[in-house]
Amino acid sequence: MRHLSEFTKGSRWDKGRRSTVLAQFEGLIAVVSRVIGAFARAFLVVLLVATPALLLPGVDTDTAQIVTLVAMLAAIITFVEYVSIYPSLVEFRNAPPFNRVRFVSLFLNIVLMAIVFRGLTDPTTLTKFVSSVGLLVGHVIDFPYSPVRLMILLLPDASNAEHVNVMRAAAGISYLTSLVMLAVFLIVLRLNRWPNRSQQFNFWTNLPTFDPTMGGDVVTRLNRDARFNITLGFFLPFMVPAVAKSASGLFDASVMESPQGLIWMIALWAFLPASLFMRGIAMNRIADMIEEHRTRGARAVRAGLQSA
Repeated sequence: MRHLSEFTKGSRWDKGRRSTVLAQFEGLIAVVSRVIGAFARAFLVVLLVATPALLLPGVDTDTAQIVTLVAMLAAIITFVEYVSIYPSLVEFRNAPPFNRVRFVSLFLNIVLMAIVFRGLTDPTTLTKFVSSVGLLVGHVIDFPYSPVRLMILLLPDASNAEHVNVMRAAAGISYLTSLVMLAVFLIVLRLNRWPNRSQQFNFWTNLPTFDPTMGGDVVTRLNRDARFNITLGFFLPFMVPAVAKSASGLFDASVMESPQGLIWMIALWAFLPASLFMRGIAMNRIADMIEEHRTRGARAVRAGLQSA
């Protein structure tokens, strides 16, 4: 009996040791996976920032140095954000494909506009096709007081017809890309019931800047913030050109003549409103999830009281 008990104790110790080693190995794999994922995201951000400089011809040394510095800073911020277990700024970190849809849309937006502006100096079949699509969309939504018309009015008065058409094509292709991004997100929302209700949604890691313990009921606050984001997303395409026109005397007018400056300005002009729409829709969806969870809990409580 003594030998049997010693054997049992030894087997328990071996099992406990194996489970501890297995847990440590799984933890190491999780850390390595998180580091690799953060590094990959940082590399993609560098590629995003450097894309206009890579595709546009005639980039001078000073511009290349500035792009390199901005790309490094953006990569460091992205790496630190995603390598950390605890969130800080990036929302919906663990709720794909929210950020993936936004990144792909912005990257595609930058690439297409760089192709449009490249057609000014190196016209090819691709640049002509992309410019034609952008010009078609631009003409459709270019009416008095429209966002595209306001963007075109930012050009200097001495701009020729070619530059106006390029601006209209860039604005059209940017607006089209943002609308496609919003449509893709709505399709994902409908098909996958985003965020997946079969899994637990971590409120803190996905909304680190939103404190659910302050300011009354969390559902009311989420719905209020959702309405604010959607409203701001609707008015932002009209506000940005007006603010830029009013502040034109505060910065160098050569920014409006720089293809890279125009690419980033037009991209953010179209991307930020669509991103705010996505955020508002996402927060409204989370509010509905919380309300549905509360309703199920109340029904369970009533059912338990009735059975008792």
